[in-house]
Amino acid sequence: MASAAGPVSAYERRSASDATGIVVLGACAVWSLITAGTNGGRPEGVLLAVLAVTAGYASGRICGALLPVAAPCAGALAGLGLAVAAPHTTPGPQVTSSPLGQTGATAALLTLSAGAACCAAWAARPPGLRLVLRLLVAGIAVTAAVLGSTAGFVACLGVLLCSLAADRMRRRALGLGGLALAAALVTGATWAITENLLPDGLTTSLEGQLTQHRVLLWHDALDMVRQEPGLGVGPGRFAELSPTVTQSLLVDGKPHSAPFQQAAEQGVVGVALLAAVFCWVLFALWRSQRPTPVVLTAGAALTALAAIAAVGNALSFTTVTAGAGLLAGLATARPLLDEADEVPESAVDPGGHTRSDRLAP
Repeated sequence: MASAAGPVSAYERRSASDATGIVVLGACAVWSLITAGTNGGRPEGVLLAVLAVTAGYASGRICGALLPVAAPCAGALAGLGLAVAAPHTTPGPQVTSSPLGQTGATAALLTLSAGAACCAAWAARPPGLRLVLRLLVAGIAVTAAVLGSTAGFVACLGVLLCSLAADRMRRRALGLGGLALAAALVTGATWAITENLLPDGLTTSLEGQLTQHRVLLWHDALDMVRQEPGLGVGPGRFAELSPTVTQSLLVDGKPHSAPFQQAAEQGVVGVALLAAVFCWVLFALWRSQRPTPVVLTAGAALTALAAIAAVGNALSFTTVTAGAGLLAGLATARPLLDEADEVPESAVDPGGHTRSDRLAP
């Protein structure tokens, strides 16, 4: 009887996170259509992003179940290859020399690659293979430095350090909560910079790194939010209504911040939906049957991606959104061969017993 209870419990946990994801992603697609129908605009970009995340997540779940080591390793190498060899993964014309502006998509791909390689390392059994995969992560970080992506270099090292520290973290909820707080702080910092709420010296230093042009784009986005707080100005219409964009020749028409773009084009509800997607990913990781180091490593990589997207244009690229979904799927898949790890917190009652223990004769 105990053996039957375990799979049922795991199925219920996966069903809850999957149902939540369907609702959240579906709401994102529907809301983009509503705002486009109300104020005009082009919802195709949002719909493509939702499709990419969904496809990547489903692929990750399937591949992670069949090949828990080889699949994330292949994903890491694919992301590295895209970042190095595909010119279209980096944003087009730029007026800024900021590393976050020029290599936002490249930094995101390298960060996701580092996360996938670290997940593969934790899934591997032989110590030698784990060492090789972690050396691959170090190589990805070096590649980021060679490509001139300071953000990618810092993010890859951060993911590697978080992955190594995750082995000592037994309560995944605490680690995932810390990651959520980190993402919120980065997003809040961008808003504080735009509203001049930080000390003058700190604001000047940060604006020097982000460039004044980017901050002006953020100001334009906030102005649009004040004009249309509920529905926004419409998907894809930021470039049409931004004075900074119309007065500049070398721009790509984006505010270079996913939260600001959502707020400007889809209103407060759009920002809430973007946050809901991130919270759903963390929820799915918390419910995952994978070992806690794998879960926290994927969470760290996706949080680093959220930070990059908060000050860059990374989520405008399909390769990045699909890669994020793929990594989330790999970290929430249940391999056909059981992995040795502690039982997830969500499967334990307050008395410290698993659901299967309570049903055992």
